[in-house]
Amino acid sequence: MRPTRFSFRHTAAIAAVAALVAGTLLAPSPAQAAPAISPGIAAADTAATLAAQLGDARTAGTYLDRVTGQMVVNVTDVATADTVRASGATARLVTRSSADLARVTTALNASAQIPGTAWSVDPVSNQVLVSIDSSVTGTDLARIEAVAERFGPAARIERMSGTLQPAISGGDAIFGGGSRCSLGFNVRSGSGRQYLVTAGHCTNISVNWTASGGQLIGPRVVSSFPTNDYGVIRYDSNISRPGNVNLYNGSFRDITNAANAFVGQSVLRSGSTTGVRGGSVTGLNATVNYPQGTVFGLIRTTVCAQPGDSGGSLFAGSTALGITSGGSGNCSSGGTTFFQPVTEVLNRFGLAVY
Repeated sequence: MRPTRFSFRHTAAIAAVAALVAGTLLAPSPAQAAPAISPGIAAADTAATLAAQLGDARTAGTYLDRVTGQMVVNVTDVATADTVRASGATARLVTRSSADLARVTTALNASAQIPGTAWSVDPVSNQVLVSIDSSVTGTDLARIEAVAERFGPAARIERMSGTLQPAISGGDAIFGGGSRCSLGFNVRSGSGRQYLVTAGHCTNISVNWTASGGQLIGPRVVSSFPTNDYGVIRYDSNISRPGNVNLYNGSFRDITNAANAFVGQSVLRSGSTTGVRGGSVTGLNATVNYPQGTVFGLIRTTVCAQPGDSGGSLFAGSTALGITSGGSGNCSSGGTTFFQPVTEVLNRFGLAVY
C-alpha cells in the first residue's frame, strides 16, 4: 500500500506559502475550536519528565484524561504510584511497563516492516496498537499477526480504513516537480534568514518551489524521507511569509512557539486540500511503513487528511506541533493521520517559528 500524500491550495488572501506534497488527505473543513479541556503544555511536560525520572521499568507513558482534564502517569506498582501522587500528579496502575511495550515495538521493527502497517504505544489501553490497512493480506498479514501474537494482550491489531499514503502561512499550497503540497510553518534561523518547513516526501520531488500563480519561493536546502519526513525550503524571493497558519475561514492563527505533542491533546491540522480539521493525539513515537519506506518517531492522531495536505501544519492554540506526513482514510469517512514532530527539524537545524 502506498502512503497518502497531502497538499494545500494557496489562497490569494495570504501570500505565505505552505509546503505539502500532493497526496491523499481529506478536504479541509472550516476551522474548529479545540475542546475546552486542556492541561497545557507545561503540565504535559511535567508528567513526561516525572515518568522519565522514575524509569521505563516502573512507568508506562502519560496521557490526558479527557474526562477529568488531568495528566495521568501510568505506573506498575503501588510504591511508584505513591511517589507520583506525592508529587501532585495523577497515578494509574497498569500491567505492562514502558520496557515491556518497547519489546513489542522492537520486535515489530525487526520483523514486520510491511507497507500498509503502523504501530505505536497506546498509554490508555496499555498496549501497542498495530494498525493495518486494506492492502495487507495473505502472507504479509499472517507475518504481522504472528509477531503480535507472541506478545499476547500487550499488542492489539486494528484495521484502518483506506490505505496508508504519505501526505505541504501554514496550510497554504506550494508546488514543485508537478506536485502540490502544503506549507507547514514559516521559520527563521538565528541569523534571521527565513525558511519554511514541510514534508520530506514533498521536497524529495523537486529542488525549486513556487506558490500559487507561479511566484517563486526558493530552493529546498534539506530533504529527509524516509526514516524522517521533513524538508526545509529557503525563501529566495520577496513573497510575504507571516508566521501564522491559514484557518480557511478568512482568518489566521499566529504561531508563537513549538512544543512536543502529548497523548489526549486536542489539535488542529491545516492543509491546502481539506482546510482545517480537528482531532486528538492518540500516540507518540509511531512507526509507519509506507510503500516508499519506513518513517519513525511520528505523532499518531484521529485528524483526517487527503492528498495535497502533505507537509501542512499540526498545531494547538499558537503552538506548532507537527508536519503532515501521511495516513489512511479521508475526511468523509474519517481516518488516521501521522505527523513528523516539528521540534525535531527545528532543533536539528537551529530554526525557530516566529
